[in-house]
Amino acid sequence: MTTFLSKITNSYTKYFNTKYQRGGPLFVGFKASMIESDEQLLHVCRYIHLNPLIEHVVRDLKKFPYSSYLEFLGEKSGFCIKEEVLRHFTSLQAYETFVLDSQDYQKSIKQMERLKLEGARS
Repeated sequence: MTTFLSKITNSYTKYFNTKYQRGGPLFVGFKASMIESDEQLLHVCRYIHLNPLIEHVVRDLKKFPYSSYLEFLGEKSGFCIKEEVLRHFTSLQAYETFVLDSQDYQKSIKQMERLKLEGARS
């Protein structure tokens, strides 16, 4: 998977840089990490699904079409293999609750990151 993603991002970067006559990386700060436990997998999925909400891209996750969130809730079809995550929950509603119950915590973490960055600039 890592090699595949690397080839895709490198190819796109070359295309983009050639098209817009620029150089350098497009994706700065991207980091791959090995998921080593079921608990970590669940938290990474929740983080990914909450990200558009935390970054103020949308106010309602169910209205964001560029996410697998609705697929995980059974509201649209797609290509994700969701069973590895969803087997830890008694229902799709339980997964939705798991995701949404963490939004305030994740927003506070993001706010602390922003404050830390602003303090570093001073």
